[in-house]
Amino acid sequence: MRGVTAMLEREVPATIIPSGDKVMLPEGAELRVMQTLGGNITVQDPYGQLFRIDEKDGAALGEEYAPKEKAAGDPSEFHEEQVWEQLRTVYDPEIPVNIVELGLVYACKAEPLPEGGHKVEIQMTLTAPGCGMGPVLVEDVKTKVGSVPGVKEAQVELVWEPAWDQSRMTDVARLQLGWM
Repeated sequence: MRGVTAMLEREVPATIIPSGDKVMLPEGAELRVMQTLGGNITVQDPYGQLFRIDEKDGAALGEEYAPKEKAAGDPSEFHEEQVWEQLRTVYDPEIPVNIVELGLVYACKAEPLPEGGHKVEIQMTLTAPGCGMGPVLVEDVKTKVGSVPGVKEAQVELVWEPAWDQSRMTDVARLQLGWM
């Protein structure tokens, strides 16, 4: 998928990487698709600027980028591993590795709610404290965890202690990045 050129079939909202600023990309813009991991799409314009297009707007790049239908699950069959599976579908838009393998998720706790369902609390960090994509990643985590059957509430807290460094990455992440 990396490096495929596509032309926008309609105007779409996008997020500038790494600032996190919101822009509208015009219909007809020619973009290079850099990654489609986790459903969202990282594209690059002819000047080298990276943008993130949300999964819901992927069809503007062509049918092959349209959102895929997700199967609904049984909320009574909640398992915390389902939350971790969803966390593994959240990718840093600049680094083709998910946030779990990058070591950005510090804690994940699920508690049953008295009225049924579960509340999931997540503590995570970013690779750099000033990263403008932080709010975007937090929203991704809330959305993906909130889609797990049986999750009624998803809370995400950005934490800065302990500071993230490359030692928190898994061997899988190191292999994916060619650092092993």
